[in-house]
Amino acid sequence: MSSGLSVDGITSGSRVQEVAMRRADDMFNKLDSLGSLAKSSEPSFADRFVDSLNSVAEAQNTSKTMTQNYELGKENDLAKVMVAQQVSSLGFQLALNFRNKALSAYKDILNMPV
Repeated sequence: MSSGLSVDGITSGSRVQEVAMRRADDMFNKLDSLGSLAKSSEPSFADRFVDSLNSVAEAQNTSKTMTQNYELGKENDLAKVMVAQQVSSLGFQLALNFRNKALSAYKDILNMPV
């Protein structure tokens, strides 16, 4: 008996993953081509995602700078520093949750029957 399962002549495991990845690539290419037919003046999902990540990074840098300035005595408003830290924390949590959801969706796609 072979250790790999066979479905219509395709050995499960790495071969099934290759087929799933090819189908996912085809799907993404079709979606991308449909996206290019849409209004070109609107930013794409990838552009918005990159902008969001840049905003989170900027909020973290601002929070770090404000915290350092407070510790050095250059900034006297503790409330402003705490708000900047909370904004940074919420942005990071949102990005982390988005990543987790995207990873979960990717795993679901990989586990779909072919």
